[in-house]
Amino acid sequence: MGFISEIFGYLLNALYMLFNNYGIAIIVFSVILRVILIPITIKQQKAMKKSAKLQEEMKSISQKYKNNPEKLNQETIELYKREKMSPFSGCLTSIVQLLIILSVFWLVSQPLTYMKKLNEPYNPEAPVEEQVSVIDHYKKEIQNDNNGQKSSYSEIEIINRYGQTDERVHINMQFLGLDLSKVPGNNINDWTVYVIPVLYVISSVISIRITTNMTNKKKEEKDSNTEEKEPDELEAMQAMNKNMSYMMPMMSIFIAFIAPLGLALYWFISNVLMIVEKLIIDKVMNRKEEEENA
Repeated sequence: MGFISEIFGYLLNALYMLFNNYGIAIIVFSVILRVILIPITIKQQKAMKKSAKLQEEMKSISQKYKNNPEKLNQETIELYKREKMSPFSGCLTSIVQLLIILSVFWLVSQPLTYMKKLNEPYNPEAPVEEQVSVIDHYKKEIQNDNNGQKSSYSEIEIINRYGQTDERVHINMQFLGLDLSKVPGNNINDWTVYVIPVLYVISSVISIRITTNMTNKKKEEKDSNTEEKEPDELEAMQAMNKNMSYMMPMMSIFIAFIAPLGLALYWFISNVLMIVEKLIIDKVMNRKEEEENA
């Protein structure tokens, strides 16, 4: 993750130097990253649509071989092979998302390391054996002020404490009246730290609902004129997948609670962009499907 954070750091710092505002830099950074990930999003939605089409055939197989688990598994595997689908087709997307979440987490938690690259000596004129990096120098200062106790987000503290007197560690984190350096878990009584996380939660719910509706659209159209059937193993699997789709946002909320607000801003903007992407891609794919059927 550190390697990915290093790459992200170069991009975020270039954007910060351009706009001189951390919030705007994160928004543009989110847009660029979403554009890069569009091929993965398209592949994911194609797989989702193809999977929805296979549900009816899978249900038929499940009903036909419900008393023969071995044959059921064999026919299911054959169906996936025939359609060139994998039951784990969504795993790659989840892994990529997890890697990005953790990489951006480290990036916004340690902006002096990954964004500013402050590994040069604090005092180049000091003897070599006494030289320490700018970050280590200020970390030691903070630890001394805290009676030797380490700080979980000492780089953010360095920016807040010494940014006005040392340009090397200065980052403008004020954005629309919000301080993006604040950590919600450390500022529970400050209502402003909840604005962006709440917007992120709302956008996550909307994104999940859109994805669920897209997945179930074909199935609802086919089942509208049929009698309701008892839940089978396929429906149980679908319910499990739906529950799994809520786990990532829930995990993200926990991480956002212990990370600077810059992370929540990135997630919120990414969610909004992802919603727009899904709607546009779904519309294009539906139009293409209609043309092929015609």
